[in-house]
Amino acid sequence: MTDTTHAKIPHHLRRYVIDQNYSRYTPEDQAVWRFIMRQLKDFLSRHAHEAYIDGLKKTGLSVERIPSIDEIDEHLEEFGWGAVPVSGFIPPAAFMELQSLGILPIASDMRSLNHLTYTPAPDIVHEAAGHAPILIHPEYAAYLRQYGDVAKHAIISKSDMDQYEAIRILSDIKEDPRSSRVEIERAERRLHEITSEMTDASEAALLSRMNWWTAEYGLIGDLENPRIFGAGLLSSVGESRTCLESRVKKIRLSIECIEYSYDITEPQPQLFVAHNFAQLKAVLDELAQKLAYKRGGLFGLRRAIEALTVNTVQFNSGVQISGVLKEYLVDPKEHDLPAYVVFAGPTQLALSGQEITDQGPSRHIHGYSTPVGMLANQTRCLSTFSRSDLEKINLRPGQRGKLLFKSGVRVEGLLKTQCYNEGTLTILTWTDCKVTLGDRLLFDPAWGEYDMAVGSQVTSVFGGPADRSRFGQTKDFVAQRVPARAFSSEQRKRHNFFQKIRDLRENPSVKDPQRRFDELANEFTLMDPEEWLPGMELLELSLMLGLGERRRSELLARLQPDQFQSTIVRQSVADGLALAHKKL
Repeated sequence: MTDTTHAKIPHHLRRYVIDQNYSRYTPEDQAVWRFIMRQLKDFLSRHAHEAYIDGLKKTGLSVERIPSIDEIDEHLEEFGWGAVPVSGFIPPAAFMELQSLGILPIASDMRSLNHLTYTPAPDIVHEAAGHAPILIHPEYAAYLRQYGDVAKHAIISKSDMDQYEAIRILSDIKEDPRSSRVEIERAERRLHEITSEMTDASEAALLSRMNWWTAEYGLIGDLENPRIFGAGLLSSVGESRTCLESRVKKIRLSIECIEYSYDITEPQPQLFVAHNFAQLKAVLDELAQKLAYKRGGLFGLRRAIEALTVNTVQFNSGVQISGVLKEYLVDPKEHDLPAYVVFAGPTQLALSGQEITDQGPSRHIHGYSTPVGMLANQTRCLSTFSRSDLEKINLRPGQRGKLLFKSGVRVEGLLKTQCYNEGTLTILTWTDCKVTLGDRLLFDPAWGEYDMAVGSQVTSVFGGPADRSRFGQTKDFVAQRVPARAFSSEQRKRHNFFQKIRDLRENPSVKDPQRRFDELANEFTLMDPEEWLPGMELLELSLMLGLGERRRSELLARLQPDQFQSTIVRQSVADGLALAHKKL
């Protein structure tokens, strides 16, 4: 990792960054990478956005071997980006915050041969070969960064987190060769149950759809003959081909794309085609205006209530209140104006994303509440009052005082301190304080000191705590790790076989290459008939070495697609043979 990238990563995001540990990639992993990349490069040179092939070279991605993420990081630095290795799925909020900083999180795990054409789990093929190359295009790179900035403000619901966890578990189980069919089906049912119960799309869900139909499965250019730029397509041998077929409906990209949900386990029945990368930004800008962090007010408060998660309510004074919003009261006379907000559980007060001294969750561990609105008989917000202004309304530290808001909220007690930030009044701390609205008691003196946040408007409501580094771990930011793989003796034997093929390909001038090739070819004949990738590697090796026709004919006979049981394997073998025949 470059010093530039390391300096960008805030402390609370560093828990997701891991060591790539390149030595854990097996020779079979390298062969899978090589097969996928050769197929993708051949097809996408004709069907991807023009930046893709150039981007492979400029981001340091080689067909021959799994890339070093540190090297990708160094190459991306030229384009104002960086890259860090992570383990499998990381929480969407963390992913988006990294992206907003111009850092591409790359899952360092490598898909297995059984998931050659597609894997639901993030892996280095998807993240590196899918996302990184297009980042050389300045308009797309700017869009992706802006998307991350918008998405990190989106309100994430408890249902979103439940769905994310179900997807993570399902993908881990599917990628684990030790998993049984029963375990997979159980995880699939759990995901289906959660998804079917999500009747109202949250802000995070809408942003996720936007991301899916652009950065993951986006097409660009002519509606009848589009090019591919979405990473989910750029990293899938199968889907990169089928997505362009006429049976997949092509729709011109617009804000309406967020009305279309998606299923990560199924091919997409429709895809969206952007005119150009500039249009992505225009649609994103339109979507941002619909979100609570832009709208604030009662709309934002309702979104936070529905979410049941930690979110931040910001006042026009700049005070940010972070916690689980439990309730809000409206002005009895002005029903479109909030009068009081109530948070449950640990709550934080912050300014500009920094927790205010002694106003963190440890002080407000059981919850927090405060009025919001204009004072009665006043024409300007209390936050604009100077100390002399406060004295004019009989508010002095060490003396009893009271405030009456236009909403009817009444605050009475002994004023302890006044907190200002650059001339703006932000907090009034009271002791022996009672807060009421009509007959309702909102704060009792027996509950301790009362820190009243000052503000007359809710200008923004956004997802997560304002100061994550000080708030403590929230459920939407839990760090997980993909467990290390364990290999049987038989698997290690296969890995050794792939390594011997690679050694011969990389050192063709060794003594008697024909004899070494024959030994490998003979060993391959003893393998399970369903084995095909070693044979494909041997076929390519025979062409490279210019060996005799007999061995090549034997390999071709073994690699006839219709001899394999799996439809996916038959297609993969056919793809490999088609590419090999180009060299014949």
